Amino acid sequence: MSASLLDGKVIAKEIREEVKAEVAQLKEQGIEAKMAVIMCGDDPASKYYAQSKQKAAANVGIAFDFYDMPGSTEEKVLLDLIEKLNSDDSVHGIMVELPLPKQIDKDKVMEAVLPEKDVDGIHPKNRGYILSNGPGLFPATPQSCIELMLRSGVEIKGKHAVIVGRGETVGKPLVFLLLQHNPTITICHSRTEDLASYVKQADIVIAAVGRPKMITKDMVKEGAVVVDAGINEIEGGYCGDVDFDGVKEVASLISPVPGGVGSLTTALIFKNLLKGIKIQRGL
Repeated sequence: MSASLLDGKVIAKEIREEVKAEVAQLKEQGIEAKMAVIMCGDDPASKYYAQSKQKAAANVGIAFDFYDMPGSTEEKVLLDLIEKLNSDDSVHGIMVELPLPKQIDKDKVMEAVLPEKDVDGIHPKNRGYILSNGPGLFPATPQSCIELMLRSGVEIKGKHAVIVGRGETVGKPLVFLLLQHNPTITICHSRTEDLASYVKQADIVIAAVGRPKMITKDMVKEGAVVVDAGINEIEGGYCGDVDFDGVKEVASLISPVPGGVGSLTTALIFKNLLKGIKIQRGL
């Protein structure tokens, strides 16, 4: 057998159309959705992602302010800017691009953003809402894994999902977001002994461990759904945590890298922005 693709590009287009329609509705109510993105330093990948978000925002009608600050920026200057944006009612979402310069405390900066404007979903209060299923904003990549499956018709309820990876960005929040859809979940990681024996049991495999092609064909049960949330730079390009060419021969559905999970993240950040507007306005 050869797996069908979980096509992130197609699903991202669907979500962008939904965002565009909701942004237009807000404009009719006199609300212009606006996001502010801050970058400190000259990291080329960060600048690329920030500019990509700016272009994507323009395509769906979201106003976008980009603050490109030098790498020598003092922590207080950045915190003052965040406080200014927090108190600006015309700004509905704030994102700080990583990495930050060494003189700036990342945790202090992330906690400075108001939870209801935290479109990255990384504020401690929003992490708490993940546990309690509260009205918070949640990280885009874990949401992308779930949306990719749901919008592709994957039945999650009652299935055995094995998550490989326990990171703060994907693995940990994914556990609690996925639990809302009622699977049985096993958490594995790079130090799990006999990892293959756990993955082999899975109806759904989600890889987010940050190791190139770690999940191989012999580890995957025939007919499993495989979601690859990894992105690793290798010679000649990028690859995921799954050995795509091998695993596609046994899986029923598989997400490619690129073109899978990552394709949805910007669109879901915009979804967070719109959700934040509702929270800010008590809707």
